[in-house]
Amino acid sequence: MKNATDSQFRQRIAQVSARLMVQEGIEDYHLAKCKAATQLGVPNTRNLPSNSEIQAEILIYQRLFKSDTQPQLVQELRETAIQAMQLFKAFSPRLTGSVLLGTATPHSDINLHLFAHSPEEVALFLVDNRIPYELTDRKFRITASREINKTVNYPCYYFVAGDHNVALTVFNIDDIRWSPLSPTDGKPMKRADLPAVEKLLQANWIT
Repeated sequence: MKNATDSQFRQRIAQVSARLMVQEGIEDYHLAKCKAATQLGVPNTRNLPSNSEIQAEILIYQRLFKSDTQPQLVQELRETAIQAMQLFKAFSPRLTGSVLLGTATPHSDINLHLFAHSPEEVALFLVDNRIPYELTDRKFRITASREINKTVNYPCYYFVAGDHNVALTVFNIDDIRWSPLSPTDGKPMKRADLPAVEKLLQANWIT
């Protein structure tokens, strides 16, 4: 009986975490879990759901409560993503994250991975095209060997395209052959090139 109760409570934390991530735009799974546990009156519990469990609840939440707006939102974000990918086509852009997966919220960034010999190439391109940007960095887990993963910082250029934020993470030119590990399930992140995103848009398909 205890195992069943623990499982139900774990699911409840996942459901509240999912709602917080959708409604408040929280992107950090751990932060969402902590806030959910606090709201449920168990801030110190160790019975926390996995990121994959929360992702599954996000899909359920959006289908139940956002079915009238979610397809249009994802369509709009993917249209903007395509425009950005066309602009940065010299850097072999790949779409990743919630816009690709169809779980984006109004708070979501459009996440593109670019590939260049140096980050300065992207910065110069932005300047030449008179695109104001903010430079920061993003942490990704990568597979250093068969048994070891490590966290690496990559430069990320933020700019605004219409009503949406675009995040350009710049990888080395040779890094196109592999993908960082997903924070959701620890597997290589899903990435899509321009033709694949255009196909998604034409099909109006949400994964």
